[in-house]
Amino acid sequence: MAKKNKHIKTNAIRILESLGIPHELLERDLSEDANAAADGGNEADVYKTLVATAGPERYYVFVIPVVRELDLKKAARAAGEKKIEMLPLKQLTAVTGYVRGGCSAIGMKKQLPVFIDESAAAKPSLYASAGKPGFQMKLKPDDYAEATGGTFVDLCK
Repeated sequence: MAKKNKHIKTNAIRILESLGIPHELLERDLSEDANAAADGGNEADVYKTLVATAGPERYYVFVIPVVRELDLKKAARAAGEKKIEMLPLKQLTAVTGYVRGGCSAIGMKKQLPVFIDESAAAKPSLYASAGKPGFQMKLKPDDYAEATGGTFVDLCK
């Protein structure tokens, strides 16, 4: 079950606070299902952050439901690239500043183009990584898009 934790400050949370964006910070037990919402909310409202590349120094962030799969052709089209591939895990921290399981589209080392699956736009709220394994933030999709500079597009298979 989730614990509300106001003492953890990740880059993502600091940015949300600096922008005045309302959010909830939730902590979940890492031994539980990684796809679950920390407060028992709908799994379909939990989004994962994926990083892809189209070549050296050409990185893109895709935020999709944890229960879906990224369509690389749709992702490439959204990014204006001919082809993209997933960023090798060993490069994730160097590119984003985050570790696997704690990667957030908010507060990366360098602001990368962000694309959010269009399914998020109609939801009252979504859950996404708060920038540290075991922590999720719950906020309105439009606020998430504002904080990431993201665009809603069709990304899933």
